[in-house]
Amino acid sequence: MESLPDAIVQYILSNLNNAKDVASCISVSKRWKDSMPYIRSLYFPRNIFDTSLIRDSSNISHDEIIMKIVSMVVELEELIVYCPFSGSGLESWLSIANKSLRHLELRMDSLSEQETWWENSINKIDCIGVVKNLESLKLWGVLMPQSPKWETFHNLRNLEIVGARMEDHTLVDALRLCPNLNRLLLLGCEGVRSVSINLKELEECKLDFYGAGNNSLSISCPKLTTLEIQGCGWMRVRETDRLRNLSISNSGGKVYLVDFGKLGALESLSLRGVQWCWDAISKMLQWASEVKHLFMKVEFTGDFENLLPFPEIDFVEFFNAHPKLQKFDIHGAMFAALCQKNSLKNVDSSFSIPCLEEVILTVRSPLNAEQKMSTLESFVKYAGNLKKMAIKILQMKSSHSSTDDFFAEVCRFSYMNRKIVRIE
Repeated sequence: MESLPDAIVQYILSNLNNAKDVASCISVSKRWKDSMPYIRSLYFPRNIFDTSLIRDSSNISHDEIIMKIVSMVVELEELIVYCPFSGSGLESWLSIANKSLRHLELRMDSLSEQETWWENSINKIDCIGVVKNLESLKLWGVLMPQSPKWETFHNLRNLEIVGARMEDHTLVDALRLCPNLNRLLLLGCEGVRSVSINLKELEECKLDFYGAGNNSLSISCPKLTTLEIQGCGWMRVRETDRLRNLSISNSGGKVYLVDFGKLGALESLSLRGVQWCWDAISKMLQWASEVKHLFMKVEFTGDFENLLPFPEIDFVEFFNAHPKLQKFDIHGAMFAALCQKNSLKNVDSSFSIPCLEEVILTVRSPLNAEQKMSTLESFVKYAGNLKKMAIKILQMKSSHSSTDDFFAEVCRFSYMNRKIVRIE
């Protein structure tokens, strides 16, 4: 480093981002200290003030130490702060770096604070509004009892909020101020009951609502290609011409209603949950006729409190309705529905499953063993391009001899087709 030109030293040191390393370099030499203003990114980890270098460097507060390092950089583009900070501290750093800052990530830690925190201190959420040219904003632990006092973020393309407590209107108001988002990620959001998302540029959306699973959701995003939803019982997504990847799950409640537009571009569909109304399941399977990867892990159907098994699904009709299916991952209930007595009675000699390459089955009961074995054999017989079949025997606790007989049959089937079949 001693023999390198100043420009090379500056280039090397400008790739530092950990504030601990920056503090170390400042004290090496004047030459290194003079290179610090060329840094583009700063990262303050959670435990940064546990190190003696930062802790003993001065008697000033944590906010002032962060302020000192941030103010030293000429054109800071990215700021990541996981360590504790105050609203006034955040306001002071962002006021200095706001013109050049493009990417901001903050661990807010607001959820553990008192409900009146915003009345007695500077609101951390509102402080972010000073950085008008943000392109990416990531927030952890957000308490948003009131709508944020921001101006419109015209350049913001990526918004991620993980762990949040907010109301319906505060979320809607926040999204309204980010009209050009390409990517939206909301994980562990509590307090939201009904929300409508209307973003013309949104392409990727991941939503995880915490609670009883009875939220309602309406989405109108014509450019949407990837959508993941968790925790909603009622969903309406009408503009779906470009949607390629769709995942719907509800681990805490029931899925009552789905209303989607055409899913002609859909390649991957995942349905998860304890209970879905059968009308919702059948509609999703009908709309997803072009799907290539289907994952089904829904335990029961039935309306309201009635937990019912899946009705019979005709094996031939199902695969004729999904001719492009390449990977099929199904859990107990869906597999049982395909294994009913009448499912394979009338198979035309021309029937085939042309594109299927991988099947993953989870079996939880030895009931209807004969039909289940027949269905397994049908996958091998009619899927000429099948390269892999994984059979998962899960929680089969019956002490009846039929359990051992069924397992023996599965083992025999696996051995006879050992090039493609395995038991997990």
